[in-house]
Amino acid sequence: MRTTLTLDDDLAERLKQAAARDNKPFKDALNDTLRAGLGLRDKPARKTRNFDVRTFRSCLKAGIDETKLNQLGDQLEVESFLAETLKAGRHA
Repeated sequence: MRTTLTLDDDLAERLKQAAARDNKPFKDALNDTLRAGLGLRDKPARKTRNFDVRTFRSCLKAGIDETKLNQLGDQLEVESFLAETLKAGRHA
């Protein structure tokens, strides 16, 4: 359907930018924006590429967060220091 539409300057500029960014005609950028605003996404906004997820078999047991191993090492070091300090304090 053809119709005449008067847009505010700021909206027209943003639509031009969106069209240029997505490398599509102004008309398509306007229609996509209206669909999104009305909650009518008939077409996907962008095509997605398939990707493979490769699993990694870890030697760590389930429930161990490998990103927190340094934190665990620090905690063990502090506990060891405290145990030695208390032990030395008893002998003094």
